[in-house]
Amino acid sequence: MTGAPTTARTTTGPAATGTAPTGRTLFALAFAGMLVAVQQTLVLPMLPQLIAGFGAPITDVTWVFTASLLAGAVATPLLTRFGDMYGKKRMILLALALLLTGSVICAASGSLVVLIAGRAVQGVSSALIPLAIGMIRDTFPRERVTTAIGVLSATMGAGGSAGMIATGLIAARTDSHRPVFWVASGVTAAGLVLVAAMARDSGVRAGGRPDYPGVAVLAAWLVCLLLGISQGNAWGWTSAGVLGLFGAAAALCAVWVVIEMRVPNPLVRLNLLVGNRSLAANVVSALLGFSLFAAFTLIAGFVQAEPEAVGYGLGGSVLDVGLYMLPNTVTMLVFSSLAGRIAARLGVAYTLAVGSVFASLCYVWLALSNSHPYDMIAFSSIQGIGFGVAYAALGTLAVQHVPMDQSGIASGINSLVRTAGGSVAGAVTASVLAGRVISGTDIPSLAAYELCFWIVAAGAALAAAVAFVHGLRHPR
Repeated sequence: MTGAPTTARTTTGPAATGTAPTGRTLFALAFAGMLVAVQQTLVLPMLPQLIAGFGAPITDVTWVFTASLLAGAVATPLLTRFGDMYGKKRMILLALALLLTGSVICAASGSLVVLIAGRAVQGVSSALIPLAIGMIRDTFPRERVTTAIGVLSATMGAGGSAGMIATGLIAARTDSHRPVFWVASGVTAAGLVLVAAMARDSGVRAGGRPDYPGVAVLAAWLVCLLLGISQGNAWGWTSAGVLGLFGAAAALCAVWVVIEMRVPNPLVRLNLLVGNRSLAANVVSALLGFSLFAAFTLIAGFVQAEPEAVGYGLGGSVLDVGLYMLPNTVTMLVFSSLAGRIAARLGVAYTLAVGSVFASLCYVWLALSNSHPYDMIAFSSIQGIGFGVAYAALGTLAVQHVPMDQSGIASGINSLVRTAGGSVAGAVTASVLAGRVISGTDIPSLAAYELCFWIVAAGAALAAAVAFVHGLRHPR
């Protein structure tokens, strides 16, 4: 296992036509990854507008985000395993087709239920990112893998900012959610054509039969776990519903482990989740997911807070949230492209540690200084450096030690635990903000935000420590 090659030398299937045109493949995959990032952040600035438009309570409207998260968590291990079995390009095209379908459903929706259903269909596209990382590992020369994954990660960061900016521009001109999703539909259709025409899949196929019992039980316990986390604040962490969901998740997880240990072709080989070389990458992925997803909710609320009314914030609009994150996009593009060179000098694990340190420092900055626009610009710039380097190295660390025919599922598992970390971030930060409010109101205090920044900084610092120890235990 530890000596597995990092690039494919032989292939089986129709893609076996020689060296793939890696530049065109990377461009197509990066564009597709940007589309997935757009759909992940697109609705966050719209949540207040949706509450008013549908006349629904916030607990119902947050399902617009939660449904996408749950669908992505369930679909990621399934589609990435199918990518190893039947070809990653096929599954990427399927993910894009479902993203397009979901966008059209959302654009045509006239009720909250239909909008949530469309978001669930969109959420399946989250599997595209680990599929693309696996495809890069299959297709690119070993010395270019980290840099290529860095480019993919950078365009994802650009997509996150682009989603907020597009939503802000459209929200300033209409009260309807439909134009946002029609624009997303058109861009996704272009991405589907681009990947079909330019991306080449040269990976080894794993073969085997689908592990349907493993799929069903995995889906069940993930839904129970993530639903319990996402609804903990609304239902109460000690409520019968939340405790029942966590208990069901634990029981179903135990059943799933037994299934995966006994079937001849398991959906997930457990060594890819908790094996000697995989555990550190997955722990770091969860911690960085915690740090990144926390930024989505914390920064949007903080930027839009009115300092005259609450004593903190920048009094910005939805559009301003996206604009403040533009430095993140620039530094992420620059430093993710340098990640390959850094990894060549330091090694992938130490490169991951360095990126995680910068990811921690950006939140330390906000915890100490947050009253001026330049504080948000500094935060955004440092965050781009940290996550640009860290995500490029993390994508490589997750797959570099596994056989070529398991690169998709290994990347998928790493992505799945990152989603779980993001879910925990949403629950933790919401609890802190709800528990520390300005006297006589339900508005979070400045101390609540600063405590959240310290908590998230600690998560990224812990990720750096785990990556550093992994580098000591597994030198190049």
